Amino acid sequence: MKKTFWISSSIFVLFIIWVLTYQAIDHQLIMPSPESVFLSLFDLLTNSDSLGIIAISMFRLILSITLSTALGIALGMLSGLNQKVSWVMKPYVTILRTIPVISIIVILLILFGYKITPFIITFLMVFPIVFQAAESGIKAINHELIDVYNLERHDFFISIRHLYFPMIQKYLFLSFLQSFGLGLKVLVMAEYLGQTRNSIGNSLYLAKTNLDYSEVFAWTILLILISFAIEYVVHFYQIRKLID
Repeated sequence: MKKTFWISSSIFVLFIIWVLTYQAIDHQLIMPSPESVFLSLFDLLTNSDSLGIIAISMFRLILSITLSTALGIALGMLSGLNQKVSWVMKPYVTILRTIPVISIIVILLILFGYKITPFIITFLMVFPIVFQAAESGIKAINHELIDVYNLERHDFFISIRHLYFPMIQKYLFLSFLQSFGLGLKVLVMAEYLGQTRNSIGNSLYLAKTNLDYSEVFAWTILLILISFAIEYVVHFYQIRKLID
């Protein structure tokens, strides 16, 4: 109850700041009114074209994160179990974590075009997060527990399923939360710069070009709501797993 109260209070304060800023500026092209933004948001959620655009962008996001998660977990676990694999992977992971996102997007747009770039950039940005979560989880497992388990089981794949993977789940859940938030921001940025057709990023670009800042704010609020929804689903699944 207290948590809900404080979160609601924080959102209310943000809304009040928005209203006061709008009244102080008093210019629709600089700071749109809450009423116009919520009307634009309603139009987005009731328009079949907008819903189709949202669905396509979410498909890009989910597909990219699914592939990067699968590869990140596999290589991260191998890296945690084998020091040589860790040494080989470290330069690649470090480069992906440190290189500016805008630089990668521009390079990928030149190499692959606007259709494939959103998939690739989302994959590349999410992969290091999942990889390091899996690697850290494996390295944090008590070696005595591993030795005891190996006395009873000798099959590597069985140990992956019943020992290693359950022990690193808490690390993976945290990485999932980070992955979806970062993945969504990077995906929309790539769609915006590449003007990818049928995408949230391109819709933001068109709204900005047409000076429809109410729609820009509406898309922004929608992206925040999507991020909150994804985070809630992950937390809910995590709680269900703990209960089970």
